[in-house]
Amino acid sequence: MSQLIENHVYVVTGASRGFGLAIAKELVSRGAKVGLLARDEAKLAEAVAELGNDKAHAFLADVTDSDAVTKAIAAVSEHFGRLDGLINNAGVARPGLVAQYSDEDIRAQLDINIAGVIYACRAAIPLLQGSPNPRIVNISSASAYHHDEMLGLSLYAASKAAVERLTRDLRREMQEKEIGVTLLRPGAAATEFAAGWDFDKLKSGIELWHKRCGPHMDFGMDVSHVAEAVAFCLGMDPGVSVDELEIRPNRLMDKIRL
Repeated sequence: MSQLIENHVYVVTGASRGFGLAIAKELVSRGAKVGLLARDEAKLAEAVAELGNDKAHAFLADVTDSDAVTKAIAAVSEHFGRLDGLINNAGVARPGLVAQYSDEDIRAQLDINIAGVIYACRAAIPLLQGSPNPRIVNISSASAYHHDEMLGLSLYAASKAAVERLTRDLRREMQEKEIGVTLLRPGAAATEFAAGWDFDKLKSGIELWHKRCGPHMDFGMDVSHVAEAVAFCLGMDPGVSVDELEIRPNRLMDKIRL
């Protein structure tokens, strides 16, 4: 499958850290070139330095800005001379209960997690049609599907559920264009995902999680496992697509307490 990725060009959103950076590393290790889209200029520069200027190029873009996303994805295609795939990884979560969410919490999660996916797909689709094996991979979350994931993330989970429904329709829309579309649903892995969360709201969510779902949690997954899953989906033969793939940790550990 690696030969179907080698020398291909992929856009990864939210690529400066976490799943996105791990995905970029995995693709580069398989001979691909990547356009890294994110908002953190310093982190993007670090990523390019690690991956190599010949294999990776940074494009500063906020996925909630449709014009910036369109220009950035076009720039990736122009810089590398082609576009073969889009990995919609950018996402944000804010802990809290429905009655607690501020307007800013609501807008951020809906704009980044749903609108950002649509903006990127809309920009990439015309450019992907020249590829011999064009792909779109939309990253969801186990929170959208499983009742035992952390509580206090209802809006995040709802936004990812919307991504799942969107992706199913997008798959059908893209069949005539022969663009493969995949939904990837990862469980929890150690990342900077919770950086900057409100401590009291996070603590409340974890306490509810203990109360409603018991003292144990799934554990044992690394960001590299998600990256390998993405590469697996991208490496399918033309005309074959992984419609939906879930990857979750499979060890039990005691839940943390704050």
